[in-house]
Amino acid sequence: MNQPTELSLEQQFSLKIFADQVQQMSHEQAQEFLLMLRKQMMMQETMYQKFLRHEWKLDVDAFSV
Repeated sequence: MNQPTELSLEQQFSLKIFADQVQQMSHEQAQEFLLMLRKQMMMQETMYQKFLRHEWKLDVDAFSV
């Protein structure tokens, strides 16, 4: 797990397309996009945490059975 994770060729291509799109954004568009992206990342992290708590039976409902 100490090895750095490499992007697949498909992911690298997707990242290049994304970079090209970002380059065409205005400063304001880029700022708005970054805020939206950060919010989505935080929501995704929360969903992963809830999923793992449920799968590992660490959620509160699991103890009330």
